[in-house]
Amino acid sequence: MKRVVKIRILVIHTAFIGDIVLSTPLLRKIKDVYPNSDITYVTTPAGAAILRNNPNISEIIEYDKRGKHKGILGIYQLGKRLKYENFNLVITPHRYMRSSILSWLTGSPVRKGYKNADLSFLYTEKIEYDKKKHEVEKLLSFISKDIDKRYEIELYPNIKDIEKVDEMLKGYEDKKIVVIAPGSKWFTKKWPLEYFNEVLKELKNRKDIILAVVGGNEERALNIETEGNIVDFRGKTTLLELAELIRRAELIVTNDSSPIHIASAWKNVKILAIFGPTVKELGFFPWSKNSVVFQREELKCRPCSLHGGDKCPEKHFKCMVDIKPELILDEIYKTIGRE
Repeated sequence: MKRVVKIRILVIHTAFIGDIVLSTPLLRKIKDVYPNSDITYVTTPAGAAILRNNPNISEIIEYDKRGKHKGILGIYQLGKRLKYENFNLVITPHRYMRSSILSWLTGSPVRKGYKNADLSFLYTEKIEYDKKKHEVEKLLSFISKDIDKRYEIELYPNIKDIEKVDEMLKGYEDKKIVVIAPGSKWFTKKWPLEYFNEVLKELKNRKDIILAVVGGNEERALNIETEGNIVDFRGKTTLLELAELIRRAELIVTNDSSPIHIASAWKNVKILAIFGPTVKELGFFPWSKNSVVFQREELKCRPCSLHGGDKCPEKHFKCMVDIKPELILDEIYKTIGRE
Protein backbone atom coordinates (compact mmCIF):
# COMPACT_ATOMS: atom_id res chain seq x y z
CA MET A 1 0.00 0.00 0.00
CA LYS A 2 1.38 3.36 -1.05
CA ARG A 3 2.23 5.64 1.86
CA VAL A 4 0.67 9.12 1.69
CA VAL A 5 3.21 11.81 2.47
CA LYS A 6 1.80 14.89 4.18
CA ILE A 7 2.98 18.28 2.94
CA ARG A 8 3.62 20.55 5.88
CA ILE A 9 2.66 24.16 5.15
CA LEU A 10 3.03 27.18 7.42
CA VAL A 11 1.17 30.48 6.99
CA ILE A 12 2.54 33.48 8.91
CA HIS A 13 0.12 36.41 9.11
CA THR A 14 0.19 38.68 12.16
CA ALA A 15 -1.66 41.74 10.85
CA PHE A 16 -5.10 43.13 11.80
CA ILE A 17 -8.22 41.00 12.29
CA GLY A 18 -9.64 41.94 8.89
CA ASP A 19 -6.44 40.84 7.15
CA ILE A 20 -6.64 37.46 8.85
CA VAL A 21 -10.28 37.02 7.84
CA LEU A 22 -9.34 37.83 4.23
CA SER A 23 -6.76 35.03 4.25
CA THR A 24 -9.35 32.26 4.69
CA PRO A 25 -9.95 31.85 0.92
CA LEU A 26 -6.19 31.18 0.58
CA LEU A 27 -6.46 28.34 3.10
CA ARG A 28 -9.20 26.72 1.05
CA LYS A 29 -7.14 27.05 -2.15
CA ILE A 30 -4.12 25.48 -0.44
CA LYS A 31 -6.25 22.46 0.47
CA ASP A 32 -7.62 22.25 -3.09
CA VAL A 33 -4.13 22.24 -4.61
CA TYR A 34 -2.46 20.20 -1.83
CA PRO A 35 -5.21 17.94 -0.44
CA ASN A 36 -2.65 15.97 1.59
CA SER A 37 -1.32 19.06 3.35
CA ASP A 38 -1.33 20.00 7.02
CA ILE A 39 -1.60 23.77 7.50
CA THR A 40 -0.20 25.49 10.56
CA TYR A 41 -1.10 29.15 11.00
CA VAL A 42 0.96 31.62 13.05
CA THR A 43 -1.04 34.71 13.97
CA THR A 44 -1.89 37.12 16.77
CA PRO A 45 -4.18 36.13 19.68
CA ALA A 46 -7.03 38.05 17.99
CA GLY A 47 -6.27 36.32 14.69
CA ALA A 48 -6.35 32.96 16.44
CA ALA A 49 -9.76 33.79 17.93
CA ILE A 50 -11.36 34.45 14.52
CA LEU A 51 -9.71 31.40 12.86
CA ARG A 52 -10.82 28.85 15.46
CA ASN A 53 -12.74 25.81 14.18
CA ASN A 54 -11.54 26.35 10.58
CA PRO A 55 -11.33 22.80 9.17
CA ASN A 56 -8.54 23.76 6.78
CA ILE A 57 -6.13 24.48 9.65
CA SER A 58 -4.39 21.68 11.55
CA GLU A 59 -2.82 23.94 14.19
CA ILE A 60 -2.93 27.60 15.21
CA ILE A 61 0.12 29.04 16.97
CA GLU A 62 -0.35 32.37 18.70
CA TYR A 63 2.40 34.92 18.15
CA ASP A 64 2.14 37.22 21.17
CA LYS A 65 4.39 40.05 19.99
CA ARG A 66 3.52 42.21 23.01
CA GLY A 67 4.01 39.39 25.52
CA LYS A 68 6.12 36.24 25.52
CA HIS A 69 7.32 36.74 21.93
CA LYS A 70 8.26 40.38 22.41
CA GLY A 71 11.49 41.61 20.81
CA ILE A 72 14.25 39.77 18.96
CA LEU A 73 14.58 37.05 21.61
CA GLY A 74 10.86 36.29 21.40
CA ILE A 75 11.01 35.99 17.59
CA TYR A 76 14.08 33.75 17.86
CA GLN A 77 12.41 31.43 20.39
CA LEU A 78 9.29 31.06 18.23
CA GLY A 79 11.42 30.57 15.11
CA LYS A 80 13.40 27.85 16.88
CA ARG A 81 10.18 26.02 17.70
CA LEU A 82 8.94 26.32 14.11
CA LYS A 83 12.22 25.02 12.69
CA TYR A 84 11.67 21.68 14.43
CA GLU A 85 8.41 21.29 12.47
CA ASN A 86 10.30 20.89 9.16
CA PHE A 87 7.81 22.79 7.00
CA ASN A 88 7.96 22.12 3.26
CA LEU A 89 6.51 25.52 2.41
CA VAL A 90 6.14 28.79 4.34
CA ILE A 91 3.76 31.49 3.08
CA THR A 92 4.09 34.96 4.64
CA PRO A 93 1.54 37.55 3.49
CA HIS A 94 2.48 39.98 6.26
CA ARG A 95 5.04 42.40 4.83
CA TYR A 96 6.71 43.52 8.04
CA MET A 97 10.22 42.78 9.21
CA ARG A 98 9.33 40.46 12.10
CA SER A 99 7.32 38.16 9.84
CA SER A 100 10.12 38.00 7.27
CA ILE A 101 12.63 37.09 9.97
CA LEU A 102 10.29 34.46 11.40
CA SER A 103 9.87 32.89 7.96
CA TRP A 104 13.65 32.73 7.51
CA LEU A 105 14.14 31.19 10.96
CA THR A 106 11.95 28.22 9.99
CA GLY A 107 14.68 27.03 7.64
CA SER A 108 12.04 25.88 5.16
CA PRO A 109 13.40 25.21 1.64
CA VAL A 110 10.53 27.22 0.11
CA ARG A 111 9.64 30.55 1.69
CA LYS A 112 7.20 32.78 -0.18
CA GLY A 113 6.69 36.47 0.55
CA TYR A 114 5.84 39.67 -1.29
CA LYS A 115 8.50 41.44 -3.36
CA ASN A 116 7.86 44.69 -1.48
CA ALA A 117 8.03 43.11 1.99
CA ASP A 118 10.61 44.24 4.53
CA LEU A 119 13.76 42.08 4.19
CA SER A 120 12.31 40.38 1.09
CA PHE A 121 15.75 38.93 0.30
CA LEU A 122 15.05 36.37 3.05
CA TYR A 123 12.40 34.72 0.83
CA THR A 124 13.25 32.05 -1.73
CA GLU A 125 10.24 33.04 -3.88
CA LYS A 126 8.97 36.61 -4.18
CA ILE A 127 5.33 37.25 -5.10
CA GLU A 128 4.20 40.38 -6.94
CA TYR A 129 2.11 42.67 -4.73
CA ASP A 130 -0.42 43.80 -7.32
CA LYS A 131 -2.09 46.91 -5.90
CA LYS A 132 -4.85 46.71 -8.51
CA LYS A 133 -6.17 43.46 -7.06
CA HIS A 134 -8.43 42.91 -4.08
CA GLU A 135 -6.56 41.67 -1.02
CA VAL A 136 -8.18 38.23 -1.37
CA GLU A 137 -6.88 37.98 -4.96
CA LYS A 138 -3.41 39.05 -3.85
CA LEU A 139 -3.38 36.32 -1.21
CA LEU A 140 -4.62 33.66 -3.63
CA SER A 141 -1.62 34.44 -5.87
CA PHE A 142 0.65 32.73 -3.31
CA ILE A 143 -0.60 29.46 -4.82
CA SER A 144 0.08 29.98 -8.52
CA LYS A 145 -2.14 27.23 -9.92
CA ASP A 146 -5.16 28.73 -11.71
CA ILE A 147 -8.48 27.30 -10.54
CA ASP A 148 -11.73 28.38 -12.16
CA LYS A 149 -13.50 29.05 -8.90
CA ARG A 150 -14.40 32.00 -6.71
CA TYR A 151 -13.02 31.45 -3.23
CA GLU A 152 -15.15 32.80 -0.41
CA ILE A 153 -14.36 34.00 3.10
CA GLU A 154 -14.98 31.23 5.63
CA LEU A 155 -15.71 31.60 9.35
CA TYR A 156 -16.83 28.86 11.70
CA PRO A 157 -18.77 29.78 14.85
CA ASN A 158 -19.22 26.61 16.92
CA ILE A 159 -22.20 25.39 18.90
CA LYS A 160 -21.21 27.43 21.98
CA ASP A 161 -21.04 30.60 19.88
CA ILE A 162 -24.46 29.84 18.40
CA GLU A 163 -26.00 29.15 21.82
CA LYS A 164 -24.51 32.36 23.23
CA VAL A 165 -26.05 34.41 20.42
CA ASP A 166 -29.36 32.57 20.90
CA GLU A 167 -29.30 33.72 24.54
CA MET A 168 -28.37 37.29 23.59
CA LEU A 169 -31.26 37.50 21.13
CA LYS A 170 -33.86 35.95 23.43
CA GLY A 171 -37.06 37.95 23.10
CA TYR A 172 -36.12 39.30 19.67
CA GLU A 173 -36.70 36.11 17.66
CA ASP A 174 -39.36 37.71 15.43
CA LYS A 175 -37.32 40.84 14.68
CA LYS A 176 -35.09 41.61 11.71
CA ILE A 177 -31.56 42.50 12.77
CA VAL A 178 -29.71 45.58 11.54
CA VAL A 179 -26.11 45.64 12.77
CA ILE A 180 -24.42 48.99 13.40
CA ALA A 181 -20.61 48.95 13.71
CA PRO A 182 -19.39 52.49 14.50
CA GLY A 183 -15.81 51.66 15.45
CA SER A 184 -12.39 51.63 13.82
CA LYS A 185 -8.83 51.67 15.08
CA TRP A 186 -8.19 54.85 13.07
CA PHE A 187 -9.99 58.15 13.65
CA THR A 188 -10.17 59.13 9.97
CA LYS A 189 -11.91 55.84 9.13
CA LYS A 190 -14.76 56.64 11.51
CA TRP A 191 -17.94 58.05 10.04
CA PRO A 192 -19.00 60.88 12.42
CA LEU A 193 -20.66 59.49 15.54
CA GLU A 194 -23.48 62.04 15.24
CA TYR A 195 -24.30 60.57 11.82
CA PHE A 196 -24.52 57.06 13.27
CA ASN A 197 -26.78 58.47 15.99
CA GLU A 198 -29.01 60.13 13.38
CA VAL A 199 -29.48 56.75 11.68
CA LEU A 200 -30.28 55.13 15.04
CA LYS A 201 -32.75 57.87 16.00
CA GLU A 202 -34.55 57.49 12.68
CA LEU A 203 -35.00 53.73 13.14
CA LYS A 204 -35.19 53.25 16.92
CA ASN A 205 -39.00 53.25 17.15
CA ARG A 206 -39.59 50.58 14.53
CA LYS A 207 -41.24 47.47 15.97
CA ASP A 208 -40.11 45.03 13.26
CA ILE A 209 -36.33 45.36 13.77
CA ILE A 210 -33.63 45.57 16.39
CA LEU A 211 -30.57 47.75 15.95
CA ALA A 212 -27.61 45.72 17.19
CA VAL A 213 -24.70 48.03 18.03
CA VAL A 214 -21.43 46.08 18.00
CA GLY A 215 -17.77 46.67 18.76
CA GLY A 216 -15.01 45.90 21.19
CA ASN A 217 -14.44 47.32 24.67
CA GLU A 218 -12.88 50.45 23.17
CA GLU A 219 -16.18 51.24 21.42
CA ARG A 220 -18.02 51.26 24.76
CA ALA A 221 -16.69 54.78 25.31
CA LEU A 222 -18.66 56.07 22.30
CA ASN A 223 -21.73 58.12 23.25
CA ILE A 224 -24.17 56.12 21.16
CA GLU A 225 -27.99 56.12 21.22
CA THR A 226 -29.37 53.31 23.43
CA GLU A 227 -33.16 53.85 23.48
CA GLY A 228 -36.07 52.12 21.77
CA ASN A 229 -35.16 49.03 19.77
CA ILE A 230 -31.40 49.61 20.11
CA VAL A 231 -29.54 46.69 21.71
CA ASP A 232 -25.97 47.37 22.83
CA PHE A 233 -23.62 44.41 22.25
CA ARG A 234 -20.37 46.40 22.49
CA GLY A 235 -17.74 44.47 24.44
CA LYS A 236 -20.13 41.54 24.96
CA THR A 237 -19.11 39.17 22.16
CA THR A 238 -16.07 37.20 21.11
CA LEU A 239 -15.09 37.56 17.46
CA LEU A 240 -16.85 34.36 16.43
CA GLU A 241 -19.94 35.31 18.43
CA LEU A 242 -19.89 38.60 16.53
CA ALA A 243 -19.63 36.64 13.28
CA GLU A 244 -22.66 34.54 14.30
CA LEU A 245 -24.64 37.66 15.22
CA ILE A 246 -23.83 39.27 11.86
CA ARG A 247 -24.79 36.02 10.07
CA ARG A 248 -28.35 36.43 11.34
CA ALA A 249 -28.66 40.07 10.24
CA GLU A 250 -30.44 41.58 7.26
CA LEU A 251 -27.69 44.12 6.85
CA ILE A 252 -24.74 45.82 8.52
CA VAL A 253 -23.69 49.48 8.46
CA THR A 254 -19.96 49.70 9.08
CA ASN A 255 -16.83 51.77 8.66
CA ASP A 256 -13.83 50.44 6.75
CA SER A 257 -12.93 47.98 9.50
CA SER A 258 -12.97 44.25 10.29
CA PRO A 259 -16.81 43.89 10.42
CA ILE A 260 -16.83 44.45 6.63
CA HIS A 261 -14.70 41.35 6.14
CA ILE A 262 -16.47 39.29 8.79
CA ALA A 263 -19.82 40.11 7.16
CA SER A 264 -18.41 39.09 3.77
CA ALA A 265 -18.48 35.48 4.98
CA TRP A 266 -22.30 35.53 4.79
CA LYS A 267 -23.86 36.00 1.34
CA ASN A 268 -27.30 36.86 2.73
CA VAL A 269 -26.07 39.87 4.75
CA LYS A 270 -26.08 43.17 2.88
CA ILE A 271 -23.05 45.29 3.68
CA LEU A 272 -23.27 49.09 3.70
CA ALA A 273 -19.61 50.11 3.88
CA ILE A 274 -18.51 53.68 4.52
CA PHE A 275 -15.10 54.60 3.10
CA GLY A 276 -13.42 57.92 3.79
CA PRO A 277 -9.63 58.21 3.48
CA THR A 278 -9.22 54.80 1.83
CA VAL A 279 -10.18 53.73 -1.70
CA LYS A 280 -11.06 50.60 -3.66
CA GLU A 281 -7.65 50.50 -5.31
CA LEU A 282 -6.02 49.71 -1.95
CA GLY A 283 -7.71 46.31 -2.11
CA PHE A 284 -9.84 46.23 1.04
CA PHE A 285 -13.37 46.81 -0.23
CA PRO A 286 -16.01 44.20 0.70
CA TRP A 287 -15.30 40.83 -0.94
CA SER A 288 -19.01 40.09 -0.76
CA LYS A 289 -21.02 40.90 -3.87
CA ASN A 290 -23.95 41.79 -1.63
CA SER A 291 -22.50 45.16 -0.70
CA VAL A 292 -22.79 48.89 -1.32
CA VAL A 293 -19.84 51.24 -0.80
CA PHE A 294 -20.31 54.88 0.13
CA GLN A 295 -17.43 57.20 -0.76
CA ARG A 296 -16.64 60.63 -2.20
CA GLU A 297 -14.87 59.60 -5.38
CA GLU A 298 -14.41 63.18 -6.61
CA LEU A 299 -12.09 64.17 -3.74
CA LYS A 300 -8.54 64.51 -5.02
CA CYS A 301 -7.06 64.14 -1.51
CA ARG A 302 -8.17 60.49 -1.35
CA PRO A 303 -6.49 58.24 -0.45
CA CYS A 304 -4.49 60.02 2.20
CA SER A 305 -3.14 56.78 3.71
CA LEU A 306 -3.37 53.00 3.58
CA HIS A 307 -4.77 52.50 7.08
CA GLY A 308 -6.19 55.90 8.01
CA GLY A 309 -4.79 58.26 10.62
CA ASP A 310 -5.44 60.34 13.72
CA LYS A 311 -6.50 63.48 11.85
CA CYS A 312 -7.44 64.73 8.39
CA PRO A 313 -4.30 66.11 6.66
CA GLU A 314 -6.48 68.68 4.85
CA LYS A 315 -8.36 69.58 8.07
CA HIS A 316 -11.80 69.42 6.38
CA PHE A 317 -12.63 65.68 6.68
CA LYS A 318 -14.91 66.01 3.64
CA CYS A 319 -14.46 62.35 2.73
CA MET A 320 -16.63 61.49 5.74
CA VAL A 321 -18.74 64.54 6.61
CA ASP A 322 -20.06 64.75 3.03
CA ILE A 323 -21.54 61.24 3.28
CA LYS A 324 -24.85 62.22 4.85
CA PRO A 325 -27.03 59.92 6.98
CA GLU A 326 -29.87 60.23 4.43
CA LEU A 327 -27.77 58.28 1.90
CA ILE A 328 -27.32 55.40 4.33
CA LEU A 329 -30.97 55.43 5.41
CA ASP A 330 -32.18 55.29 1.80
CA GLU A 331 -30.13 52.14 1.26
CA ILE A 332 -31.33 50.62 4.54
CA TYR A 333 -34.95 51.15 3.47
CA LYS A 334 -34.26 49.32 0.20
CA THR A 335 -33.52 46.23 2.29
CA ILE A 336 -35.94 46.41 5.23
CA GLY A 337 -38.63 48.59 3.67
CA ARG A 338 -40.38 51.57 5.20
CA GLU A 339 -43.04 51.26 7.89
